[in-house]
Amino acid sequence: MSEHIVPTRVYYTIFGILMLCTYLTVQIAVFDLGPLNTIAALVIAVLKATLVVLFFMHVKYSTRLTWAVVLSSVFWLGIMLALTLSDYLTRSWRTFG
Repeated sequence: MSEHIVPTRVYYTIFGILMLCTYLTVQIAVFDLGPLNTIAALVIAVLKATLVVLFFMHVKYSTRLTWAVVLSSVFWLGIMLALTLSDYLTRSWRTFG
């Protein structure tokens, strides 16, 4: 099985994008955007995770089986988050004392 050789320029570009996203995350934490702070930080985190998986874990150039494993793991994570949130959102919150 031959490996796909990625030029170092691609790695440096992705590294630069990741550093820019990290800087944006810090700046979003400094400024008060109200309820959009969490959404913006999560969008940046998902973008960074996607770049790491695609390029540094070489999923972009992998076989369909690897893509299936990655997509099924993301699907499983979605199921776990949905079940956790369904439990969390349906609890009756009582204050004792």
